[in-house]
Amino acid sequence: MTTGALPMALRAAYLALHRRSEAAFASHGVTADQFVLLATLARGQALTQRELARRMPSDPSTVRAMLVLLEKRGLVQRDAHPTDARARTVSLTAAGKRKFRHLWTAGDPIREQMVGALLPGEVETLVGLLTKVAESLNAQCVAAVGESTFMANSEG
Repeated sequence: MTTGALPMALRAAYLALHRRSEAAFASHGVTADQFVLLATLARGQALTQRELARRMPSDPSTVRAMLVLLEKRGLVQRDAHPTDARARTVSLTAAGKRKFRHLWTAGDPIREQMVGALLPGEVETLVGLLTKVAESLNAQCVAAVGESTFMANSEG
């Protein structure tokens, strides 16, 4: 396989996962990207909107738009940050936690299919390799534009 095949293979895998996730979550009234946001918040503590965008990773304006919709549906709540007047913290509501559990179950067949396509041990290897690629590309982004510019663009 040539190095030119890697980006296309990653894109094809991402798009296939995105399409399957969209279909699985549509009947629950949630998009695949909204699921990622809920999953990020389901890991525990409240996050600032900036930190949420960084961890997803996603564009801050896209995250804000999703938060507005999810807040209207009662799935997330945004509160004043306890120490930073400019920031807001975001957390799942009780309804958001219930919705996430239902969505997680709805995604079981997708995860099972992905794992089933791999040999034992390959899941850990694949996750490790994808993490390496993401870290490398993010580091290149920082190196190319400078850390302060990168952080400003990701904090929105």
